[in-house]
Amino acid sequence: MSLTAEAAPAALDACPISADFLPANLRKHVDPTAPVPLRMMGAKSLVPLSPSDMLGALFILTFDPDAGVRETAAKTAAGLPERILGSALRDEGIKPPVLGFFLRIFQTQDAYAEMLILNPATPDEAVAGVAEAASARLVEIIGQNQLRLLRHEPILRAMCLNPQASPALLDSVCDFAVRSGLVMADVPQMQAARVRLFGPEAIAAPPPGPTAEEVMREFDAASDDPTAPPLDEGKRMTLSQRVLKMSIAEKIKLATLGNKEARGMLIRDTNKLVCTAVIRSPRITDGEVLTCANNRAINDDVLRIIYGSREFTKSYTMKVALVKNPKVPLAVSMKFLNVLRDAEVKDLSRDKNVPSGVQMMAKKLLEKRTAPKKEKE
Repeated sequence: MSLTAEAAPAALDACPISADFLPANLRKHVDPTAPVPLRMMGAKSLVPLSPSDMLGALFILTFDPDAGVRETAAKTAAGLPERILGSALRDEGIKPPVLGFFLRIFQTQDAYAEMLILNPATPDEAVAGVAEAASARLVEIIGQNQLRLLRHEPILRAMCLNPQASPALLDSVCDFAVRSGLVMADVPQMQAARVRLFGPEAIAAPPPGPTAEEVMREFDAASDDPTAPPLDEGKRMTLSQRVLKMSIAEKIKLATLGNKEARGMLIRDTNKLVCTAVIRSPRITDGEVLTCANNRAINDDVLRIIYGSREFTKSYTMKVALVKNPKVPLAVSMKFLNVLRDAEVKDLSRDKNVPSGVQMMAKKLLEKRTAPKKEKE
């Protein structure tokens, strides 16, 4: 069976994403209740969509109830031109299942596979799925993403089975993983790294600190439900101490899978991989991200992810928060300042707590916006 044929799921499978990202007037081209000719237009990429939206539409159509539409969409996806793929595959705003789908299609085409592997929104599971057979170039790129390696163990497991991965690369990656507290007793390269770093006695030594699963069970008094009562101070202090004793690898797992209380503790961690894992957690809420954007002491890498995300910066309140944060580069602040309403711009021009550069630019922008009105008067 060809890869293109494999890429077209069975009609009975439910598509994991909705068509909300598409312009309302064009959603009919992926609507399973619309006439087949309309859906076929979408499957042949004959609909005027942006490159990123086109990838999402084709993905949805591979779940179409009509076999002809499914097969056409899969074939079109595999044959998209570079002018579309070159920009779309890098877009972090594309839904993760879409990126995973295209990584499976282009896993043997290094140029496109590299873009997808480097895209933080591409699912870890998809990267693990190609790591075992990836080229030497790709497996090295996979090995450079420390957060993915610690967050999703199957990636490292697959790398260790890849004949294209050089011994030097695997030694380096496994040494890092062991130092970070990752324990994979069934992987020979990881066991060799433990001996190399800590001696033969390390093989029988228990893993350092509590595991993410253990700590998550202790967080059971607090959930992501906003109506749940907060932890009392005594239990919070106890859990904070437990979290401090965790290895980096376990903290990253807790940041990814834990609840709001856990994320609130870990976002302040001094290790950038840990706080980055928090902001990239699939469970993080818009309110938590806004709190981070308002935090003047937040890690630079976390802030960079926020203002670089198309999804996060859709919110008007988020734009205001980022403009006010002195750690955001002035060029980025200016981009958001230009779309703020006059009332917010006026407030910023008078606010002594915002960076002087932002305050000055707010004054200039306000003068520019009000000048035509004054001339008419």
